[in-house]
Amino acid sequence: MSDEMMERLTIREMVENWVLWRDANQWNKFRSLWHDDGRMMATWTQGTADEFIEMSKAGFAKGVRILHFLGGSNIEVRGHRAMAVTKMTISQRAKVHDVLCDVVCTGRFCDFMEKRAGRWGLVLRQPIYEKDRMDPVDPATELHLDQKLLAKFPEGYRHLAYLQTQIGYKVKVDMPGLTGPEVEALYRRMEGWLAGQPL
Repeated sequence: MSDEMMERLTIREMVENWVLWRDANQWNKFRSLWHDDGRMMATWTQGTADEFIEMSKAGFAKGVRILHFLGGSNIEVRGHRAMAVTKMTISQRAKVHDVLCDVVCTGRFCDFMEKRAGRWGLVLRQPIYEKDRMDPVDPATELHLDQKLLAKFPEGYRHLAYLQTQIGYKVKVDMPGLTGPEVEALYRRMEGWLAGQPL
């Protein structure tokens, strides 16, 4: 097996472990995936890996349940830098207007990776939010959403954002979607990262 293939396998394992350890609250293992300056972008929080961990712990203690599932992955390695782009779904359950609901959001994780002192680590995770939906857990229950509030959020994570605002989060409203200037800027940033440019 070539060295490049070994690097790709290592990175893919890190992508998978992110989901497994984060969703299982295995925070010491989860932290080991990041470099010290690593940053996490999400609809509900943006900051360092340590801030993400603390906010995730606090949310879980309050009953917040967010789970992830992964699909295929494309990994490009150039020297000591790499980009991993992985299909994913985010699912979250919470009450919306007193109705217990599930939201499922489909998108991609874009992971900016760097090898430092012989160890790969995450420098930035930026999701792309492509489409989502909301369903009452009991399909016989009627759910009426505030259409004006719903329309304030980008199409790719509109229902996820709606649910998250209902449980007290301030949601970032300019995250990359399937199309648009935000995702085009992200693609340029990804190529710049592989070319050696700073974030």
